[in-house]
Amino acid sequence: MKNFGQILTAMVTPFHDDLSVNYQSAAKLAKYLVDNGSDGLVVAGSTGESATLTSEEKLKLFATVMEAVGDRAAVIAGTGSNDTRASIAMTREAEKLGVHGAMLVGPYYNKPPQEGFYQHFKAIAETTTLPIIVYNVPGRTGSNILPPTIARLAQIKNIVAVKEASGSLDQASEIVRTTPSDFLVYSGDDSLTLPILSVGGVGIISVAAHVVGKQMKEMVSAFVSGDSNKARVLHLQLMPFFKAIFVTTNPIPIKTAVNLLGLEAGPFRLPLIPPTAAETDLLKKAMQDLAII
Repeated sequence: MKNFGQILTAMVTPFHDDLSVNYQSAAKLAKYLVDNGSDGLVVAGSTGESATLTSEEKLKLFATVMEAVGDRAAVIAGTGSNDTRASIAMTREAEKLGVHGAMLVGPYYNKPPQEGFYQHFKAIAETTTLPIIVYNVPGRTGSNILPPTIARLAQIKNIVAVKEASGSLDQASEIVRTTPSDFLVYSGDDSLTLPILSVGGVGIISVAAHVVGKQMKEMVSAFVSGDSNKARVLHLQLMPFFKAIFVTTNPIPIKTAVNLLGLEAGPFRLPLIPPTAAETDLLKKAMQDLAII
């Protein structure tokens, strides 16, 4: 079983002003994140604007991040889509690049029944030796991978983890209760990191860790070491920032925050657009309150 660590950052994809991928900035950002609390990186996930990346761009990003930090951190390739065959092909190509794992989102738009979810992930797992993280995010996909389905998937040898972003602590608890003790349950919501740790989760696949990775690492480490009061204090300090980075559609706020740090994340590809002035002001205030800027 592969333990990817406690803090995995779902990395934004930097773009040049002409909206081509800025691979140099991607490498720089990857190094910054690993230097500032991240045990691993998820590349070309939702936060990485995967929906507007070509297959070639994704593969070059995987290779770029592997070269930059692959000897120091887990590099997880976002290889999932709503097409099982395409997901298999992308996962196999990513495996050739030496990535440490693959994260596969629940098929979106299709809205498969639970057996369809099971067969989708099973088919992909059978074609790769990579450890797989199932990504459940009903708010984006339109359908929920229920705990009994996750429990079935956890019996497949190389399906080792779930990023649980349903927003339901009950659902996370049921997944922990019904899966093997070595199955990794990651929070998919920054604000639920501590609650999910309290019911048996292992960490967070984070948006916020772009900016507050060290603080989040400190919070998780405090909880794991038994200092739940310190963890609670840090959680409450970070809550306004957690809320600010979801004031509008992710990754608009977090990419803006990365730009405010001077890390050259660049603009957005349509249909994503820059934040409004009010949204930017809210984000800046949350960062200033934490003495980040």
